[in-house]
Amino acid sequence: MPHPYAFYRPGEYPADHDVGYLMKRIVNGLAHDIDALLTPQGLTHAQWMPLYKLHLGQGSTVAELADMCLMDAGAMTRTLDRLERKGLVRRTRSVTDRRVVDLALTPEGRCAAARIPFVLCEVLDAHLKGFSKDECSMLQSFLSRMLVNAAGSRSQRVKQTTQ
Repeated sequence: MPHPYAFYRPGEYPADHDVGYLMKRIVNGLAHDIDALLTPQGLTHAQWMPLYKLHLGQGSTVAELADMCLMDAGAMTRTLDRLERKGLVRRTRSVTDRRVVDLALTPEGRCAAARIPFVLCEVLDAHLKGFSKDECSMLQSFLSRMLVNAAGSRSQRVKQTTQ
């Protein structure tokens, strides 16, 4: 079934220049550069994101944090094990529900997390070099719209498979 806006056609597919491929290369480049600046501080890409999310108060359990960081719960547990061994995160059983493990930053974890935005700003600004503020805002708008489209597309596919 043809789509109303056919940006890509199978016979003319630009494998090295499609939007998904370019975004993947950008994400990989960002991760590489962020890692290069955070590794000397003892943090990897997998570790800085949950640490920073906890700093922002955007997750207090393994499941919440895994969901926000786009990780499965097992990988998040292993990451939290490493952060706990480094003395950056503390896990405690919930007093209201023993099945729940609450997460909190240690003082060292708060200090490490507070440095993260400086690295993120440095790396992102380098990748956006030459963009105007309007162009950056437009890019954010386009990417946000793609995320909304993707969520709607997933929802539509699920709906079709359950009918």
